[in-house]
Amino acid sequence: MKIYKEVSNIKLTSVIPEIFADRKDLKSDVWNTELTFEQGKKYLIEADSGTGKSSLCSYIYGLRGDYRGKIERDGHDINKFSTNRWCDVRQAEISILFQDFRLFGELTAMENVQIKHRLSKIHNKRVIINWFEQLGIADKINTRIDHMSYGQQQRVALIRALCQRFNFLILDEPISHLDNRNSDIMRDIILSEVGHQGATLIATSIGKHMNIDYDKCLSL
Repeated sequence: MKIYKEVSNIKLTSVIPEIFADRKDLKSDVWNTELTFEQGKKYLIEADSGTGKSSLCSYIYGLRGDYRGKIERDGHDINKFSTNRWCDVRQAEISILFQDFRLFGELTAMENVQIKHRLSKIHNKRVIINWFEQLGIADKINTRIDHMSYGQQQRVALIRALCQRFNFLILDEPISHLDNRNSDIMRDIILSEVGHQGATLIATSIGKHMNIDYDKCLSL
C-alpha cells in the first residue's frame, strides 16, 4: 500500500558554503541561487570533487550550518529547528545515505540496519532480508561491518536508509563502489521505495550515477 503524505518541499535561497562565499567565478545551479526540491520528484546533482556536494547533503540534514543564505523546510528556516524537531525530521521525514556510510564497524550488518528499523518499523523483517538477498549480501547479515568490503558496506548503508519513513531520500554517491549489476538492483529498490513513500529523491554524483529518468539534473 502506498503511503500518502502532505506535500512537502525544501527551498534553498542564496545558499553558499562559507568557504566559497567570496568567489566571483562560481557557476552553479545550486549555490547562490533559488532552488526548490519538490516532493515526489527525482533530482540528480552532478559535481566535481571539492565543489561541496557532501556539504549540501549535510546542510539539508541539519548536520552543518557553515553556509550563507537560507534553507527552508515547508517555509520554516531549518536553522531555527530545535533539537527535538531535528530528531523528528531524521526519524520520519528525511533519510540519508552518507558518502562515507557512517556504519558501526563493530556491529553486524543486520545490527546496523536494526538501529534505524527500531525507530519506525515501517517494514517487517522479511522485507529487509529480501533486500539483503536482492543485493547479494544475504550471507553477510551476521558479519561485522569492518569485515566487509566497501561495496558490501554501501549496500548495507542503503538498506539502513530505507528502513524508516521519509519525505526526502538523500543519496550521496550511492553507487560509487558498485558494479553495473548491483547498481541497477540498487536503483530498482530505491525507485520502488521512493514511489511507495511518495518521496523526493536527491542523488549526487561525481561521474557515475544511477540510470534514472530524473525530473531535473543540476550542476554544482
